Amino acid sequence: MASPISQKLEEKLVCSICLELFRVPVTLPCGHNFCKRCISDHWQKQERVPAGAEKGYTCPDCRRTFERRPELEKNVTLCSVVEVARDGEARVSGAERCEVARGELCPQHGRPLELYCEDERRCICCVCTVRQCHRHQRVLFEEERSKKQALLKESLEKAEEELERIEQAMQELDERTRSIKDSSEGLKSVILSKFTFLRKALEDFQCWTVARIEQEQAAALGRVGEDWSFLKDHLDALSQYRERAQCLLACPDHRTFLQEFPLLPSPESPEALLPMEFDVAAMVKPLIDILTNISRLLLEDLPSSVAPKAPDPVGQGPVHLQEPAVKVVAPLPECQLRAELLKDHRNLTFDPKTANKYLELSKGNQKAKHCPGAVCGQQEQGSRFKPWQVLCTQGYSHGHHYWEVKISSHSVILGVTYHGLPREQQQGHKFNIGLDGGSWGLQVREDCYLAWHKGQAEKIQEQLYKNLGVSLDYSKGVLSFYGLGERMQLIYSFHNVFTQPLYPVFWLCEGRAVTLGQRD
Repeated sequence: MASPISQKLEEKLVCSICLELFRVPVTLPCGHNFCKRCISDHWQKQERVPAGAEKGYTCPDCRRTFERRPELEKNVTLCSVVEVARDGEARVSGAERCEVARGELCPQHGRPLELYCEDERRCICCVCTVRQCHRHQRVLFEEERSKKQALLKESLEKAEEELERIEQAMQELDERTRSIKDSSEGLKSVILSKFTFLRKALEDFQCWTVARIEQEQAAALGRVGEDWSFLKDHLDALSQYRERAQCLLACPDHRTFLQEFPLLPSPESPEALLPMEFDVAAMVKPLIDILTNISRLLLEDLPSSVAPKAPDPVGQGPVHLQEPAVKVVAPLPECQLRAELLKDHRNLTFDPKTANKYLELSKGNQKAKHCPGAVCGQQEQGSRFKPWQVLCTQGYSHGHHYWEVKISSHSVILGVTYHGLPREQQQGHKFNIGLDGGSWGLQVREDCYLAWHKGQAEKIQEQLYKNLGVSLDYSKGVLSFYGLGERMQLIYSFHNVFTQPLYPVFWLCEGRAVTLGQRD
């Protein structure tokens, strides 16, 4: 039992917040002592008062208020007194445990455990000292405990310091989170306002451009009409001259011919007419310049660290939609675009293990044809498609790739898919390309195209091409389909984040054929 004096002393060494002996005691300007962590937590709660409420820092004991948060310094003297109290408490509890420990015996010899073997790190009896541990370093329990306790205290102090460091780091992360949210919300507001302006500007410019084109068209057609009327009048005059000349030539009387000949005027040749054309270039140039100005306006007021420098018109005043200011580079010609894509051309081959039983493959697996009248090859359960589909052997997981195909007619689907595309028939569909999140397809129909992904189809009105190109930029997440004719026409582009290797895949209706383009 502790003496009344020691009990009173221990009461003075107890923190009034956590009701335990002080841990890193600190003293406030009012003289009261608390654990450093307890008073810090108490003031953090006071800082989180609702907006508009009066904030301040108070002492939990005397309620004295401080306008600013006091600096907390460790009370070295009080900390030493607390350590002495802790050691006394530990010795009392150790003595009580020793009484109980005397009843514990060595499991090998049945003798009381009296010493600690540092080599084997275990408690030993006197027999162990003579037999197993006579050459080992042996110490008393109290001596070993004193060393271990010193190590534990040092570890505990480091843990307290680490705890404070982590709490400070977490506060910094909270502040960073608020900063990120404020920055992103501000940028989002700016972007929304910019694109609202863009839509309004484009709508106004569309009306202005269409009206100007119609005005120029009417003027050009008017000039063409004037030229046509001029030529029509001259044509009528020539017709009359021809009739009078023919009548005079047919006149049998020489005297009458000679009298009438001077009265017949000679035909005049009309002045050469200037060629009249609709100046497309004059219409396109302002379009390019004005769209560039709209882009420059959108880039204004964006954060300088992320916004690229907008083109600065030289010698121009305030930007107006009707006043072209700068020039832009013309789009890449179609022939040059195809030449660039062909640099990454891939020679594909069909995978016969995945081909539907009604699809006949050529000898080199470069052509697939739907033959409904006969079964082609042996059916392998679980590997071949139940729909009229076939995969290519090649799969791509990075970089840029391009391939071309030729189709015999419409009712064909071409696309890409992850290798796990289901082999079974999908309910309500003759195909399963583009019905899930792991495949993308372009369906060629008689009157349009359908772009399929996640079971949703987007209709595209374009002319039917029998030669098609597919561009896959895996890293950028872009899949594009092109029509190959006199000009290279973009049909549709998908934009996704690809996570697995992609394999070209095809679906063929009855009687259709697909040929893979090959290049040296």
